[in-house]
Amino acid sequence: MTKTAAGNTGQKERKRPAREKLLASASKLFYADGLASTGIDAVTADAGVAKMSLYNNFASKSELVTAYLNERHQEWLGLYHRRLHQAAESADRLLAVFDAYTDHAHLEYERGFRGCGLLNAAAELPVGDPGRDIVKLHKEEVERLLAGHLQEIAPRRTALNASTAKQLSFLLEGAMARAGLEGNDTCLTEARGMARELVSAL
Repeated sequence: MTKTAAGNTGQKERKRPAREKLLASASKLFYADGLASTGIDAVTADAGVAKMSLYNNFASKSELVTAYLNERHQEWLGLYHRRLHQAAESADRLLAVFDAYTDHAHLEYERGFRGCGLLNAAAELPVGDPGRDIVKLHKEEVERLLAGHLQEIAPRRTALNASTAKQLSFLLEGAMARAGLEGNDTCLTEARGMARELVSAL
């Protein structure tokens, strides 16, 4: 890299808003080490900003966690919509939900793939914490997406599509949990095959 290119990179990094730096560092560390194990000092040090910058952007660690969870939700939606735009058939559009989770497993992580970042976080949060509501809403949206795609595939099965969507969402969550334990996408690939078989029988 030339000095000019290196200098431009440094300038871009300095111009990057502190909130964006903090959220990027929090996302990386929360996923790698967990919420409880990641302190404010670790986040600010990784982001390269003063601790005061964190409190200028987030009222508390809890607010930073909330922002992280919303960011993870938006990240998954981005993966899903990219897959959706590539799908030509109705069945492929449903399978885009599964493909988005597989793409999630292939992202670069500080210490490897650990499964669903949202569920990992929810497991650490106490009952009643607002963060758990964000995770719940995400999972409900995934199930609604599945139900919508099933309705497109088999419009006469309206009464059954909701229950089938729940079955598929349970299949997906179980596969994601196992994939996180194993650190690879094998279970997700197998779950996608099961979902394809189920859909082809509709």
